Amino acid sequence: MKRKHAKTLGAIFAHPASGNIKWRDIEALLIDLGAKIKQREGSRISISMFGQMQVYHEPHPSPDTDKGAVANLRKWLESNGVNT
Repeated sequence: MKRKHAKTLGAIFAHPASGNIKWRDIEALLIDLGAKIKQREGSRISISMFGQMQVYHEPHPSPDTDKGAVANLRKWLESNGVNT
């Protein structure tokens, strides 16, 4: 795993949840972990990984992902064996 992806993963698993992780950094990490990402209607993004699909709202106008989405993503990754 690249150092930048490891840093992003560390930020996702930080407590309390961070509200300043760039969405593009999260997408890059997930793609590196094997995810398939598709743009859906509006600003929704579907992420297929671990034989499951999750839908997230791409943040705008700010590029930062909100704390709720980060906490949800952390929970999903943890439940599928991904940790720091």
